[in-house]
Amino acid sequence: MNAKMKRRLVAVSGIIIVVLILVLAFVGGNSAATTVSVAQAAEGGYAGKKVQVSGNVVENSFSTDGNTLTFSIYDPENESGQPLKVVYEGAASSTFGNDVTAICTGHMGDDGVLACSELVTKCPSKYESATDALEVGRLLGYGPDMVGTMVKVTGTVAPGTLKPAGEGQRFVVTDGTEEMGVMFDGALSEEVADGATVVITGSLNNDGDFDATEVALQA
Repeated sequence: MNAKMKRRLVAVSGIIIVVLILVLAFVGGNSAATTVSVAQAAEGGYAGKKVQVSGNVVENSFSTDGNTLTFSIYDPENESGQPLKVVYEGAASSTFGNDVTAICTGHMGDDGVLACSELVTKCPSKYESATDALEVGRLLGYGPDMVGTMVKVTGTVAPGTLKPAGEGQRFVVTDGTEEMGVMFDGALSEEVADGATVVITGSLNNDGDFDATEVALQA
């Protein structure tokens, strides 16, 4: 075998090795996630592995820093168990909030934190009768006399106002004439969307926003 042929073989071998490395990296990066419980993920043993964990968001455990959302989830069937900390870089759905079911897929770190790359939230539909509920304009018309008084209000979600939990006003509700900001960090049904008619329970605050304790679709 002459020197020229040897050089060709070496070059071809190098290309094959590079291709194999790329293929293995691609396959490894896209491997299926292992489904584990919150307890299993929190106990360790999955560092560096891709996992999928489902749990409920711990109340008021979430915070945002730029485009990074940090929160903890727990197993609703084992509430006394250790929660799992999750870090997600991306925009959370408007259904995200306290106690909502979060399905998190990503890689476990050596520090026991799940670096989530895919986040899906699930919240069951919830309906409420609008009987005895005030329209937005009627409530605001009472002025300061209604601040702190627990009431039900009905209206539609103003288009383009829905935001994830933890970012101030969750959405704006309107009766077609008057508008009112709604503060709410709980879970929202996926059906609570632009133009949806909702019934909200809570009280008006001094800033003119509505501190909601419950948000439901009108039955």
